[in-house]
This record gives sequence, structure tokens and C-alpha cells, in this order.
Amino acid sequence: MAIAAVLSVKDRVSVWSLGNPDSGEAELIQRFFEGIERYSPLLVSWNGRGFDLPVLHYRALLHGVPAPRYWETGAEDQSFRWNNYLNRFHERHTDLMDVIAGYEARAAAPLAEIAGLLGFPGKLGMSGADVWDHFIAGNIEKIRNYCETDVLNTYLVFQRFQLIRGRITPEGYGAEYARVRRMLEAEDKPHLREFLRAWKE
Repeated sequence: MAIAAVLSVKDRVSVWSLGNPDSGEAELIQRFFEGIERYSPLLVSWNGRGFDLPVLHYRALLHGVPAPRYWETGAEDQSFRWNNYLNRFHERHTDLMDVIAGYEARAAAPLAEIAGLLGFPGKLGMSGADVWDHFIAGNIEKIRNYCETDVLNTYLVFQRFQLIRGRITPEGYGAEYARVRRMLEAEDKPHLREFLRAWKE
């Protein structure tokens, strides 16, 4: 199993996979929910409501991983009554595919196609359909790298979404992309360098 994330805090942006290639599933799930517990971040996904988060729900149930902040809907913290991770129409978890499709399943589009449309790299030689075969073959590092490029595509599409809904200005949008490029240039990881080369101006 692999869980990757892009974290943006003030003037810093970073991408990484939780744990290490030898980490067990329970540890990765615990790390994911500990991050939510500590920071209450905005979660942004592409089809996260339809796939990623339900998988985490069931596997957390199996491993007994507590996540009170994630499951909060206002009983302990009233602010979560109006904006929590579980309600489809709240922003604390923004499933971009769901929102941009107007909550219509027949209007949903694959991340790779939308990323490519916007000039982002999309899939780089691997897709979600390949993950199981790589897992069976023990190629965990390759899966982690794939997940990191996937979340980068999601983050970049989210910035475009922020622009069209007026949450950032065109100048802020350009500055955010420049910040991500600088981060990628500073990373000495082949898959991130490949992502940067494939990213059209």
C-alpha cells in the first residue's frame, strides 16, 4: 500500500509518500489519520469520495485505527457541523472530480485526461490499473513514485479550480505554479524530474 500527499503551508510546498517502502498498511493508515488529527487540513482528491477514502475507511476499520477528527460531524466541535470531511457538499474534503462534474457520475472525467488538457503531465507510463501487478511483483517504490506524481497532478488541477472560482488571482495562480516548479527542481528524484520535464509551459 502507498499513500502520497502534497502539502502546502504558507510559502512551502512539498510532495512525499507516508512511511517508507517497508511500512505496513496499518502504519500508513495511522500516519494519514494522525495528520488529519493534528492539522485538520483541507483534503483535495480526484475521485477520493468514490474510491480512496472508502478504501481507507474499511482498512482503518480492519486495523482499528482511530480518527476522531476525520469522523467529526459536529457533536464535539460545532464548526464541523457545517464543514466536515464526510459531507459530499462540504469543502473540508474536496473531491475535484465530483465537484467539477457537478456531482453527476456520467459527467466525471479521468484525472489523466483533465491534467493533459491543462498541460500537466498526467500519467507517466503507469496507471492505477497497473498498481496490483506492481504490488505482486514487489515494486513498492514504483507505486509510491506513481502516487506522488498523481497527487502532483491533482494539486495542479486544484490550483486551476481555485482560479476559476475566484479563490486566487491570476498572479497568485502563476506564483503557485512557479513555487511547485522550484520545489521539483530542488528534488533529486528521477520521477519528479521526469514530471517536471513533461510539464508544458
